[in-house]
Amino acid sequence: MLSKSRTTLSSYLHSHVRVSHTNPELHLHIKPISSLKVAWRKDPKLDQAIEHDKPYKLCARVVKEVLNEPGQKIPLRYLEKRRERLRLRTKATTFIAQNPGLFEVYYDRIKPKTEKVQFIKVGDKLREFLDEEKRIYAENEGLIVAKLCKLLMIAKNKVVSAEKLVDVKREFGFPNDFMVKLVPKYPEYFRIVGGSGHGKSFLELVDWNPEFAKSVIERRAEEESSLTGIRVRPNFDYKLPQGCVLKKEMRQWVRDWMELEYISPYEDVLKLDQSSQEMEKRTVGVFHELLSLSLLKRMPVPILGKFCDEYRFSNAFPNVFTGHSGLFYVSQKGGIKTAVLREAYKDDQLIDRDPLLQIKDKFVELLEEGWQESAEQLRLQREEVMEMAVGNDE
Repeated sequence: MLSKSRTTLSSYLHSHVRVSHTNPELHLHIKPISSLKVAWRKDPKLDQAIEHDKPYKLCARVVKEVLNEPGQKIPLRYLEKRRERLRLRTKATTFIAQNPGLFEVYYDRIKPKTEKVQFIKVGDKLREFLDEEKRIYAENEGLIVAKLCKLLMIAKNKVVSAEKLVDVKREFGFPNDFMVKLVPKYPEYFRIVGGSGHGKSFLELVDWNPEFAKSVIERRAEEESSLTGIRVRPNFDYKLPQGCVLKKEMRQWVRDWMELEYISPYEDVLKLDQSSQEMEKRTVGVFHELLSLSLLKRMPVPILGKFCDEYRFSNAFPNVFTGHSGLFYVSQKGGIKTAVLREAYKDDQLIDRDPLLQIKDKFVELLEEGWQESAEQLRLQREEVMEMAVGNDE
């Protein structure tokens, strides 16, 4: 829809642009996106990308539950009582049997002189995975530091709540202990402020690194310029799903909006009017950069909403995703709205994978190996039952 010839686009813009006599630059007069009705349209392939992760996320929740227990062990009946919170649809014993690569079942006493009951603890294969996870984190420590710096550089006053950063560690691929082990290693970048008594702690940026102050869009434009020898203007890659057609008014709005100058999420915006089109385009750039920094190039909308103050989002920020449907998709899978970066996916597969996704890949390998083992055990049991039935008939 946006790939029409430059002549057509230029002629359209020429008839809709007014020249300011006080400023020779061109100014586009564009309706706010809120004035246009944008219908949500389901994207089955991007929904499927989210659906793929359900078994992985369930197993990761249970593993996390056990790892957080003293001694990384727990009575099986305690785990059973937490089924609803963990969103386990089967009994805990069934889950353990279906995932034999995760835990080891043994008997022990909850209290002295009581009868022994079933416990579970981290199994050998899961322990090997946890060691591999540490290695991958160590190999990619520079990437993690850069991501953390970028999150602070985008923020107002270059400060973000430590609690909020811990809440999103999974989304960005940070280690569980990054705040206590990684942050103190880099005093040239980070400083923890506050936290005395019952006060909240905040992570503050100490030094501005210009190398980190380039967005994905700016880097992409630089790479294209280097390859072609022609200056490429940084801008969004507008990508509508197959079969989606914009109405004329929306199509015109997108063309005008795309002609607005791209404003980097790392640029100081105090000079901008908070209600201006330029500020809206900058806000879209912030969401684009945050999703680009995330592991899966997608994040639940409620999690993004936690950062309204730090990143200057309005309370109506979810409208950005539905209004810019060529850039984002809002999936409603699992009853949670998830903002997805369209350009990051081809059908239901990520195009450029974050190096930290190796951790997820290793965990999925461990799970699939266990599922195959479980399926094979079930097959052998069924064959044994059938052989016994045949023997009884004879």
